[in-house]
Amino acid sequence: MFKFIISKILELQSKQVPATGIGLFRLFYGLVTLQEIFFLLYFNHLIFDPIPYIDVEFPMIPFFLCLWGIIAGFIIAGYRYQFAVICNYIFWIVFVNFTTMQRDFDGGFDSFMTGAGFFLLFMPGDRAFSIDNLRYKLSTPFRHYSTYPKPTVSSLTYYLPLLICLGFLYFDSAVHKLFAEHWRNGLGSWLPSTQPYYVSAIDMSFLLNNELLEKAIGYAILVFQFTFIFFFSNRRLRCLYLFAGLALHLGITVSLNIYPFGMGMLVFYILLVPFNWWRAMGKLLTAGQPALTVFFDQQCPLCNRTVLIFNHFDIFKRIDFKSAQDYAAQYPAMAAISPEALMLDLYALDRENRIYSGVNTYIQILKKMRYLYPVGLILSLPGIHAFAVIKYRSIADSRARIPCTSECIITPELHDQNLYHQIFECFAARKPKAFSRRLAKILIAILILQLNSTIHYGLAYRLDFAAKHNPISAPIAEASNALIMVSLTFLGITPHALYLHDHFAGYDHILAITYTDQNGIERWLPFVNQQGRLLAPNWGRIHSMWANIAVTPTINNTRLQKFIMKVTAFWGRKIGLDINNTVFHIKLKKINAPSYWVYDQLHQNFSAPWTTIGTVKWSGNLISFDLPANINSL
Repeated sequence: MFKFIISKILELQSKQVPATGIGLFRLFYGLVTLQEIFFLLYFNHLIFDPIPYIDVEFPMIPFFLCLWGIIAGFIIAGYRYQFAVICNYIFWIVFVNFTTMQRDFDGGFDSFMTGAGFFLLFMPGDRAFSIDNLRYKLSTPFRHYSTYPKPTVSSLTYYLPLLICLGFLYFDSAVHKLFAEHWRNGLGSWLPSTQPYYVSAIDMSFLLNNELLEKAIGYAILVFQFTFIFFFSNRRLRCLYLFAGLALHLGITVSLNIYPFGMGMLVFYILLVPFNWWRAMGKLLTAGQPALTVFFDQQCPLCNRTVLIFNHFDIFKRIDFKSAQDYAAQYPAMAAISPEALMLDLYALDRENRIYSGVNTYIQILKKMRYLYPVGLILSLPGIHAFAVIKYRSIADSRARIPCTSECIITPELHDQNLYHQIFECFAARKPKAFSRRLAKILIAILILQLNSTIHYGLAYRLDFAAKHNPISAPIAEASNALIMVSLTFLGITPHALYLHDHFAGYDHILAITYTDQNGIERWLPFVNQQGRLLAPNWGRIHSMWANIAVTPTINNTRLQKFIMKVTAFWGRKIGLDINNTVFHIKLKKINAPSYWVYDQLHQNFSAPWTTIGTVKWSGNLISFDLPANINSL
């Protein structure tokens, strides 16, 4: 087994593939992180304040969230990549483990975002679609962009995150699902989608009311998750797993209100796109013939840097930049322009042999790049154009020119000094066998950590093998728990027992909050509506707080009162209520969460009546509750 892993690592390490997928993975991971930071900023007081807006314990939280947002912006742009991914990894660990995010507001996807952040430390995410890649080129301005080879990376950088972050996760989740009755009945995707707390604003009844289809989807998910780790790398099955995974997580994103989980998982499927697809898409998006040919002064550092910048952002490759000294004479339309004039301005020639110069060249470049066409239109506006001409002339007439021979144009390629380059290129190239052996040991160690989590919670816990007072199993269970804490904190390895039978068994009541306004009219707090749905933006980790911790099959009054206090204080302030003079009403609705299929179960739950079971009042920023002692018995 160990030898097989080593040989597989050597095989994958030697295979060079396009860096496109890695660059897009970094970009979309950064976008998902950034949207979550915006979410945390919006719900800052609800999540981090002991009493929202009244008892503010962490006043510096917004500052650090803004710092994290800047780091996420760096990741999206691929700027200072190694520094950015290290900082992002630390931010995820600190916020998840040292704030209320872990205890009360688990986002459901924090673990695999932490795991993905860990792998990004060692991935060449700056090889494509990055500012760092442009910075490397700008450090050698006299080297033409066409002399740079297309960026490639080891195929290991694609397979390792998929194996660990998806393969291990799916297999662990599938093991847990075997203990859930509704999953064994093929209703794993159906049951959560019939519960008002869990559904999005999109009515999926046309699918939910088809029993055979729902059961087919449920069993297909089980097969998909059990087999993914074994077959996702198979060239013939890769597309099957790609489309199945996209359908699964698009469905989660659209139909349930845990959209961050769905989007975070979708990001990983960028790595599963077949490598030849990236090459084919590149050819499809790239123009066969340039729409504009631009002539620049090869002995001007500023001109060379300008060309490198424009070429970097010309993703459709519609602009061809050529040295005026070497190529202008080859175009008859350019014969009327003297060599001296060519050195004074940036000239361009389109397909209709129209000549442009100066600011007009920049306008045509922007327009021909397509997605920057609006910028070109703005630059061509009369007032802006006149100002741009003045600034252009002041820069163009004062720029320095440096005589340069062919030796200084072709310079050695500048290597990036990130962990991927140092480990997967330098060390692996010098000592391939030693590299593969060490990586194999690391993979086995991660596998052991995952098996520890799966066996502990997926088997021993559910089969009650680890009795607390057993002198043999109790110490083993404690050691296993300690190991799980370490693997969860730093690698995101955690049990994925999501929406199982023990979650929905007895989930036959939900709660909502209304208030009486100044006119004596009862209104719904913008939190849970009349149907029982959690309204946007109370999704993601806010949904988890209310639907998984506050309101459960066996409601704990202490926890419930804590979160009622948080929700009324937060949303009362948000909608402009004077909470000290407002009466809040707690409403209860009976619902059903059957493990067998029921026609139109979603709308049955939606239409169930509400009953007022108590009130909540604030006075002098202190809250009092008038609630039944045992809500579970109602």
